[in-house]
Amino acid sequence: MNRSETDVDTRVPTLERFKWPKALPALSPRQQAIQDDFVEHWHRVLPERYGVIEKFNHGYPLRHLPGGKRWRTLELGAGIGAHLEFEPLDRQEYHCIELRGTMADALRRKHPSVATVTGDCQQRIPYDDGYFDRVVAIHVLEHLPNLPAAIDEIDRVLMPGGLVSVVLPCDPGLAYELARKISAERVFKAKHKMPYRWFVRREHINSPKEVLHEIKRKFKIFDRVYFPLAVPVINLNLCIGVTARKPLPASHG
Repeated sequence: MNRSETDVDTRVPTLERFKWPKALPALSPRQQAIQDDFVEHWHRVLPERYGVIEKFNHGYPLRHLPGGKRWRTLELGAGIGAHLEFEPLDRQEYHCIELRGTMADALRRKHPSVATVTGDCQQRIPYDDGYFDRVVAIHVLEHLPNLPAAIDEIDRVLMPGGLVSVVLPCDPGLAYELARKISAERVFKAKHKMPYRWFVRREHINSPKEVLHEIKRKFKIFDRVYFPLAVPVINLNLCIGVTARKPLPASHG
């Protein structure tokens, strides 16, 4: 068994593509503490050091907004609220759901006017059917062991004709792997003094192809943007922005 000096199991889990829910080995208390610590740390580091990528991450969802004077948005996995700095909050009723309680608390303190729920978007989201005009998920769907359940919940809480805007990492992908070695991997190793791959392979468990497959199961994709090269090749880019629409009932056709 490959263990670091802190006695953490650093073996890389093997997961089968297009099979859900994905079963990951249980985390030890030490692994869980490292995971929680680095996820929150990375949410703070990313905007400070990698602003060009963040500009795309948070700018892309604004390409397509609902019509009308005011709308309701739900953001999945909102973290500590980095995306809220980019949203026109005066034009919408904004709601967030965040899994980690400490991050949800930080979001509430920073943005008290935004409705923030602590919860898991793979479970029942605590809103009525068709409540939202728009759902946003920025670097979230690649993390979800039960991705189909989350897509089903997005479909349930989104009104017919509503928008889904998603940003995904091009992982696995050549450009992303190279960029990660000089960004997140370097930061993780400096902070925790151990190998990184066991951590990220537990985080990015769904590939872009898997996520897009599940989105298309419920929604109609009408916009797709690759960053930074704008050519539709995963290996050459770092992120993909995708916007889809929930179909109207057949009677509206």
